[in-house]
Amino acid sequence: MSTALTPAGALRRIAFLLERAREPSYRVQAFRTAATVVAALDDAELDRRIATKTLTDLKGIGDKTAAVVVEAHRGELPAYLAKLEEAHAELTPLADDAAALRAALKGDLHAHSDWSDGGSPIRDMAEAAIGIGHEYLALTDHSPRLTVANGLTPERLEQQLDVVAALNEELAPFRILTGIECDILADGSLDQTDELLGRLDVVVASVHSELRAPRAQMTERMLAAVANPHTDVLGHVTGRLVIGRKQRNGTQRPRPESEFDADAVFRACVEHGTAVEINSRPERLDPPRRLLSQAVELGCDFAIDTDAHAPGQLDWQDAGCARAVECGVPADRVINTGSAEELLARTHRG
Repeated sequence: MSTALTPAGALRRIAFLLERAREPSYRVQAFRTAATVVAALDDAELDRRIATKTLTDLKGIGDKTAAVVVEAHRGELPAYLAKLEEAHAELTPLADDAAALRAALKGDLHAHSDWSDGGSPIRDMAEAAIGIGHEYLALTDHSPRLTVANGLTPERLEQQLDVVAALNEELAPFRILTGIECDILADGSLDQTDELLGRLDVVVASVHSELRAPRAQMTERMLAAVANPHTDVLGHVTGRLVIGRKQRNGTQRPRPESEFDADAVFRACVEHGTAVEINSRPERLDPPRRLLSQAVELGCDFAIDTDAHAPGQLDWQDAGCARAVECGVPADRVINTGSAEELLARTHRG
């Protein structure tokens, strides 16, 4: 049985157990959302909300999640969690392993700021990462061709490097790693100059366009990107959306996976030392379990990332850790369990 869980930790554990028990996704997401909301509160605000019984005034907190928060804050095992653990005792070791993997993570290698399509300044993202115990955060705003996401031109990226250098002096020993989420173009090349890519700490390469390309074409495109010496992480490999984004006409449809030769791509990742991203965003959860298990069997390394676009989203790594444990990902093959120095030695930029 779980003891001494933080309120956010209790909510996340409930979400884990509900998901593994194959409960409806909206129930799982309700507890994950509540965990993110609660994790963003400082102790004084949480105390005030509990004392004034205004937790449910917060968007994302209902009566059931509020009860969990109050009980966990008192140091008790929430009744709802105790009931789940009793009903699903066989799942609790997995939940413990996921928590241990989350505790081992020292940073996040995929996050966005308001320099591209994120909603918050770089400093806010960094301070949120510090607040959840990270030692570093890779700032990976989008590259130029992704104009819909306000991708960074070479000139803007140069300016961002100066801003990050100044912030790192203020925030030390915490470190903002310079980086980019670089679009993989149709021919497999990366959407930024080689000179700038060579100066960055972390390069996440992702496909964002022509996601319905034929299988052979997509495979060659991904293989070229994986083999690029600047690529450190292959981002959200299938491009799927399990929860569709709302369109202007009100529709909201999931997006299917891109088709490619996963065996060839994952073998190339092993050959070239490119980590496969376990993208923790609730609408992505990419790669799917079958592909994640395949990548484990083939010997890939991994990066458990949030793809956060706001400070509260940095808590989403929990979902990636749960998926990693379920698919047998060894902690020593998750590159962001290492220190910043170990990570930079891996990317040959230390």
